[in-house]
Amino acid sequence: MSSSTFRQDGRSLHVTASGKGPPTVLIHGLSGSRGWWRYNLPALRAQSRVYSLELSGYGHARRQRSLSVRDMAALVAAWMDAEDLRNVTLVGHSMGGHISMHVAALAPDRVRNLVLVCASGLLRSRAYRAALHLPHAALIGRKRFLTRVLTDAVRAGPLNLWRNAVDLLNDSVQDSLPLIRARTLIIWGERDVLVPLAVGELLHGAIAGSRLEVVERAGHIVMVDAPQRFNRLLLDFMAQGPVAPDGQGTERRG
Repeated sequence: MSSSTFRQDGRSLHVTASGKGPPTVLIHGLSGSRGWWRYNLPALRAQSRVYSLELSGYGHARRQRSLSVRDMAALVAAWMDAEDLRNVTLVGHSMGGHISMHVAALAPDRVRNLVLVCASGLLRSRAYRAALHLPHAALIGRKRFLTRVLTDAVRAGPLNLWRNAVDLLNDSVQDSLPLIRARTLIIWGERDVLVPLAVGELLHGAIAGSRLEVVERAGHIVMVDAPQRFNRLLLDFMAQGPVAPDGQGTERRG
């Protein structure tokens, strides 16, 4: 495992890399860190070179001011150019999915597969209303992961969280959606109260050829709530193989 920091114009991105094979890039969501992928990394790095990003203001980059979702997307795209990454599988959770859609539009020749996990981007709400759902969203799913959620939120700090919450609710991906050329898988937790399933259905309808998978009994942090199902969906998609319904989720094809 290696760690590095990419810097450009006074902005920085913390990157942890492990495994061998085609590149998979993971982007966490609001208040997240690379630790949110802890149940997925072993399966992913067995088949790919996995890059876990920590955005400005979060995780190891917590002492920095957070950037807007579009500035973060531009920084990620610049990092991919600097690393000359090709045929990337880009996986983004929540705000990370929002950022990933902008990245896929900025770097269509680098992103082969796009995986949107309970992604914002078409969410319409006021920041304070979204904040009211945070405690409920954190309590749905694995209770033992609550400590990680709270720790990462404290590390990010209230100003960074509020700044990004307001920004992502004011930013729409509608201008980026027509520019996405990547194969797209959308994974949603059936019990997501933070970013409702209706948002995933809108994205599914807007991204040509996309596939929507709904994971039963999972909440907003679906890759933690149902890691085995999540890993299987992701790895099968990366291998371009069909994903057979197994009673644990609902498959909807575009």
